[in-house]
Formats: sequence, structure tokens, C-alpha cells
Amino acid sequence: MSDLCVLTASLLMQGKIPGWKVVEPPIASERTHQAGQIDRLCHSRAVPRKTSPAIALHRPEFSRWAQKLAIQAMARPRSGSQLYAQRLAALRHGQIYTRLPAHSFQNIWETATQHPQHEDWLKLLHYEAKAMADGQGSQRLNVLLGDSLAHRFPSEKLSRDRFWLNQGIPGDTTSGVLQRLSMLEQTNPDEIYLMVGINDLRQGKPHREILINLQQIIQRLKAAHPDARIYVASVLPTRLEAIPADRIRRLNTNIAHLTHQAGVHFFNLQPAFADQEGKLRVQLTTDGLHLNEHGYRVWQVAMSPIF
Repeated sequence: MSDLCVLTASLLMQGKIPGWKVVEPPIASERTHQAGQIDRLCHSRAVPRKTSPAIALHRPEFSRWAQKLAIQAMARPRSGSQLYAQRLAALRHGQIYTRLPAHSFQNIWETATQHPQHEDWLKLLHYEAKAMADGQGSQRLNVLLGDSLAHRFPSEKLSRDRFWLNQGIPGDTTSGVLQRLSMLEQTNPDEIYLMVGINDLRQGKPHREILINLQQIIQRLKAAHPDARIYVASVLPTRLEAIPADRIRRLNTNIAHLTHQAGVHFFNLQPAFADQEGKLRVQLTTDGLHLNEHGYRVWQVAMSPIF
């Protein structure tokens, strides 16, 4: 079955062809039924001589349209400039980017070149948090909080049965996260996922300072959101020579102990990401520190029991 056929059939089933109604992503039982329908559309050999316009997949103009959609579906922001432009455009249209297809506002972000500074991300995250606080209503809300690893988490890999607020900032540290927690005070999250600390290690910060900051972050989150479940993820391994694997393991051991004392959940991602030497598995990273698409898929699967 060709990828193009799968995409076209899937779009047909979802009503994303002009004139069809756009629907929410199907639940699991519906996906099973839909998969069978897609298989029948793509494998059927008995094609009537006269087909309705909606399923005339052999028509040249339809093929060109489907190819265009296929290219569009693969498009997504690849740089900080592009992602910032997309998220800002979503806000200006009264939406949160985590609820939108990855290619949304492509005409705006694909030509973006201005590199956003830390202060720019702070302002954007502040407005996104305010928009969520104003518009959440009775919907469930999960928050991703941390540095560039959280910041780059693909929105399409997040569950669709709730709102998501991504509060990750590239290059941020435990002290940076601590200083900006007030932005979340008006939101009402059900779950908060925190991963931060690798940039502290890159800057040579001692473990004691990192752990004190994490303790204060946890205390403030618990005070502001007493009903939220808080998950603190282990610091991921890297392939950077400046950060030995055993140092990350020791820090994670201390973080696990800290979270136990604080009464929040610790989630150890180390086994899913580390190779036999304790380094970040080479097939999961773009540069020895950040994750590629496969890396985020591993994160998604590892966290699936709670995500």
C-alpha cells in the first residue's frame, strides 16, 4: 500500500476533502474500524467504471491535490524562528498551537528568520498561559515544563483528549524555571511534567544547587496547584564528553530521593535512552544532546502510562 494512498484514504475518512465535515481524531475503537476502511479503499481492485467525485482517486487533478496535501502534512517548523512564528500566529488567531496540525500557519512561519531571544519566549509563554487560564473551562490540562527538550516536544505526539501547555524554553535551567513559575499560577492543570537540569550541568552548577532549585520548584507547584499530579522526569543522558554519564546517574539518584521526600512522582527515563555505556543512544539524537523524531517517539512510549 503506498503512503500516498494511505494518506488520501485517511483524509477521506476524516472528512478533510473539500465539502466534507472536519471531525475530531477518532477514539481507539474508531481507529480500528477506520483502519479496516482505509485498507479496503487502498487494496480494492474492483473499481467501478463510474465513481463518485469524492472517491475518484485516479483523476489527475485529485492526485495533484492529494500530493499537495501529502507535502503539506509533512511540513512542520524546523527552527526556533519558525516555531516561534507559528505559536505567535496561533495566539493571534485565538488558538494554542498544541491543538493544531503541525503545518498550521505555514505561509507565516516558513519564511521566518528572526531568532527569538529568551525574553521573547518568556513573553510568548506568558500569553499562552494567560490564554489557557482564560479559556480552559472544564477541559483537562497538562503542562510540559522545562528546557529545550520539553520545548521541542512534537505537539502531534501529545494525547488529544486534553489541553496541553508547553512551558519549555531553550537553554533554561532550574533557576530559570523557578523564576517563571508565576506564569502558571492562574492555570488549573491536572498534571505537570517537569524535566530540567541538563543545562545546569553544562554550566558546571553543583548538584546541591540543582537539587535546592528543584525542591523549591516542587514546593511552589504544590502550593499553587494542590490538586495537580506532579511528575519529575530524570535528566536524560547525553553524548557530550563534558558531562560524564556517571554524573547524570548520580544526579538522577538524588532527584529520585528528593521527589520521594516531596511526595511527587519520579519518572526514570534513563533505561529507555541510555546505551550500554550510559550515554544517549546515538539513533535518538541530533547532536548528542537534543532528541530527533525517533527520540521523542521513545519518550512518548516510555511516558505512555501517564501521558
